[in-house]
Amino acid sequence: MRVCEEAPGSRFNPDCADGSVSDHDASWWKKAVIYQIYPRSFQDSNEDGIGDIPGICSRVDYLVKLGIDAVWLAPICPSPMDDFGYDIADFTGVDPVFGTMEDFDRLLSLLHERGIRLILDFVPNHTSDRHAWFRESRRSKNDLRRDWYVWRSPAKDGGPPNNWLSRFGGSAWEYDEGSGEYYYHAFLKSQPDLNWRNPEVRKAMHDVLRFWMRRGVDGFRLDAAAVTVEDDLLRDDPPLDGDLSEVPPPEHQQRIYSDNRPETLEFLDELRQVVAEFPGRVLLGEVDTSPENACRFYGETKPRIDLPLNYRLLDVEWTAAEVEAELDQYYNLLPAHAWPNWALGSHDKRRIAERRSEAGARLAALLLFTLRGTAIFYQGDELGILQVPIPPERVSDPFEKLVPGFQLGRDGERAPMRWDAARNAGFSRVEPWLPIGPNSERQNVEALKRNPHSILWLYIELIRLRRQEPALLMGEYEPLRRDGEVVKFKRVRNDTCIAVLANFGSDFKEVKLPPHARMLVTTYLDRNLPSGTSLQLRPYEGVVLSISEGAYV
Repeated sequence: MRVCEEAPGSRFNPDCADGSVSDHDASWWKKAVIYQIYPRSFQDSNEDGIGDIPGICSRVDYLVKLGIDAVWLAPICPSPMDDFGYDIADFTGVDPVFGTMEDFDRLLSLLHERGIRLILDFVPNHTSDRHAWFRESRRSKNDLRRDWYVWRSPAKDGGPPNNWLSRFGGSAWEYDEGSGEYYYHAFLKSQPDLNWRNPEVRKAMHDVLRFWMRRGVDGFRLDAAAVTVEDDLLRDDPPLDGDLSEVPPPEHQQRIYSDNRPETLEFLDELRQVVAEFPGRVLLGEVDTSPENACRFYGETKPRIDLPLNYRLLDVEWTAAEVEAELDQYYNLLPAHAWPNWALGSHDKRRIAERRSEAGARLAALLLFTLRGTAIFYQGDELGILQVPIPPERVSDPFEKLVPGFQLGRDGERAPMRWDAARNAGFSRVEPWLPIGPNSERQNVEALKRNPHSILWLYIELIRLRRQEPALLMGEYEPLRRDGEVVKFKRVRNDTCIAVLANFGSDFKEVKLPPHARMLVTTYLDRNLPSGTSLQLRPYEGVVLSISEGAYV
């Protein structure tokens, strides 16, 4: 089969013949392929070993070649970097380690000129303890900003107000000697929680969104969106039952009162109203998309979060039966107005290739780009990068430092991007902030571009095919009965029908084909048209076929 030499320069937006971004397509995100960039690890431009915004600007041509429609950018705001940007000291600035606001505006302009939109990470739950708001709040019990954070008096014994645990270990309450009270922090003690029950806090955070949207940002990913509000009565979380010897200490409780509170939904509705002031903006949400919660975060009757991030392809047991069931359950639980999404990785998730092997990662990519819904993947997934081992002396992630022994560290997926076989894989001329990892001389963008059967070309070809085929962009999803270890489904739009077959087995599997079936792509990128009326699927191979409407596979 032919491998696309260039990703298409034109975007799917019919309003922009030159490929630039237009605000006329308000639902652009339904058809989008979204690429998450972790700025610290994408490209270093100033030889400090840390990626930055000018570095991203220098790689926009690569993003165009890949064929993506939007970039989701991890936090770039000023921060002491205790949690590498998720501890924000100023919501409307750019940290000098990443560049300047002028650099940001240039990146936004470059992306928009090439038809790529920009989604920013928004951290509503907390600030850094060095944010001006918290410094003022901490000055006195009578300060006007005292109620901007969650302060409480000690318990009768002088200890924390209740038993809530921080996600980074230990009590979620930190005692403040100056005022004799505790403040709440769901994460690090240097990340005090904002009090979202205070209308002034909500107004200030709404203005943060407006600030960035006025600059031209196309949407936001809401970090830790489900934990922004906790029980006002401060009731203790009940303990988790059973043997906890292999359960990380922060997870020893059922987070009944410190997570997923119903009041959160009210405040998310307010964020939705603010975003709606600017047409064509999108909200992604880091929330629990379990069956009992997905509908709540989508909104039962009207949109709340456009895309509650769905990592089921990453977390599901990798067998045909489990994958088939997962697809069915997810599609069936969505409210009528909801649009599905599939996310294959992030800066917080172990690499898909580490979980599935390269063949499994290819199958996952096939599903990502052919299932109905927005497709989201993380930088380096298109290279098949494995989890990078981090020597103890190079560990940076506070999660691993504070809760050791449970493999909770996130450094392995945050290792720098690999561009070529040069020193430090072309990421930086100096030692990077995290190790590059093994096999970088063979597993990099330039090397994989030279191999027409590489996973990089598979990503490019699948994204091209997705944009080219209306049935894959917006067609209906029709499940087909599983054939042993082969998952099957169709995508149908008008008179166009696409069939997807994915072999999750370690054996060859012969499948029957309808007349006039046409091969569009295989995960190995080495097949042309099938011959005869059957096709021999190799172990862990997936194929996309064009078939006649109504044909059975």
